[in-house]
Amino acid sequence: MQVCEIFSSIQGESSFAGIPFAFVRLTGCNLRCIYCDTKYAYEEGIDMTEDKIIYAVNSFGLRHVEITGGEPLLQRGVFSLASRFIDEGFTVLIETNGSVSISDIDRRAIVIMDIKTPSSGMFAKMELMNLEYLKPNDELKIVIADRHDYEWSRGFIKDYGLYGRCRVLFSPAFGVLNPADLAKWMVSDKLPVRFNLQIHKYVFGPDQRAV
Repeated sequence: MQVCEIFSSIQGESSFAGIPFAFVRLTGCNLRCIYCDTKYAYEEGIDMTEDKIIYAVNSFGLRHVEITGGEPLLQRGVFSLASRFIDEGFTVLIETNGSVSISDIDRRAIVIMDIKTPSSGMFAKMELMNLEYLKPNDELKIVIADRHDYEWSRGFIKDYGLYGRCRVLFSPAFGVLNPADLAKWMVSDKLPVRFNLQIHKYVFGPDQRAV
């Protein structure tokens, strides 16, 4: 597999936010979202075997690992890698942009899947069949840049019956939407979704890599 970086930090997003994690960021992405914060992962990386990746992660002494990108599912080796980590006792998260089928992911892994909003310019690339594969402990993340995105997202999760199917997280696009505005909209509408901040950007700064 081509690996952009392997590092340890706190988990910055999802319902696991704040927990120390190891991260494996794979190289390559098929989308170009306007608010992307990991453009360096489009092409940067080195080839590593599955064994070397697992050895590097084990060196941190942590039992939670996230496989991310870029878009990690573009590399077929990711499915075996996730299963190996789980077999070795890790809690495994796989973060995906929602444009590639998740059907081959080990069902023991926790999927953190994006749905791209209109402002991202990438909704047409979504593989909506993925919604059928989501498990109750998986998480659907929607990054929201403005009020239109919010109203669209509110309608999307209702139209697709996502309440109760999996965890749903609304995240303000960092530096674009005031988090307080999104929080107020959610409370006003009494939405049964989770407010999701990228806390690593507040802790370490928005431009810091490997955090």
